[in-house]
Amino acid sequence: MIITSYDFHSDKTRRRFAKLMEQYGERIQYSVFLVKNSPRILRMMLIEIELKFKNKIKKTDSVYVFRLCNGCTEKIVRYGSATYAEEAVVYLN
Repeated sequence: MIITSYDFHSDKTRRRFAKLMEQYGERIQYSVFLVKNSPRILRMMLIEIELKFKNKIKKTDSVYVFRLCNGCTEKIVRYGSATYAEEAVVYLN
């Protein structure tokens, strides 16, 4: 599982980044997404972040990408509506 978290000062950049993340994962909080732990998906996502946002990230902005191993993923404790189904994801271009 991959967790991405971001904070942008610019509303426009924040909205654009959220739209990008919606292509790769499920929003679990306002600026936090869960993404399927796939080397291919991670590579594609990081390339898009680099190409589309690297020059837009200011000193007051942040983007975190955490890759959790399977053992760590199994130790996640969820409460309430915090559910995430690991399903196969297919992307068509």
